[in-house]
Amino acid sequence: MAKNCILTADQSALRIRRIAFQIHESNTDVDEIVVAGIMSSGFKLAEEIARVLTEITPIKVVCCQVNINKKTPLESISTSLKASDYRDKSIVLIDDVLNSGKTLAYGIRHFLEVPLKRFKTAVLIDRNHKNYPVKADFKGLSLSTSLHEHVEVIHSDKGFEAYLT
Repeated sequence: MAKNCILTADQSALRIRRIAFQIHESNTDVDEIVVAGIMSSGFKLAEEIARVLTEITPIKVVCCQVNINKKTPLESISTSLKASDYRDKSIVLIDDVLNSGKTLAYGIRHFLEVPLKRFKTAVLIDRNHKNYPVKADFKGLSLSTSLHEHVEVIHSDKGFEAYLT
């Protein structure tokens, strides 16, 4: 099956930068932002967003890894930070592609077990096929696809590239 490039590394870099600015603009009243990325592509994306955020804002940026089994998300969810580290903080939960919303919904559920100052979500690509009531507050690209198509985000030395197959 043929791969169609829907985001080049340069296009992704621009979208990631825009997302970082949007996150900054929605958090000008906080001292710290926790950028939490869902393993594995979502965490790589979160690291890149955190890197850009540290360039554009004096606000402290903390990167957090979220481990969710995407096939069985009811299994234990763990993070690289303790709950006390993100209690009463502003959190942005990040994944590469928002498809059905299942992974993001369970990730949101995990973080809502402690009081937070603010909670937002960000994705590089929103496919608009949600089965769960989840939306991306910040998105790089909104893409209407058929259910038979697959979106893949690949991270390499060049950056993030997205393909539709």
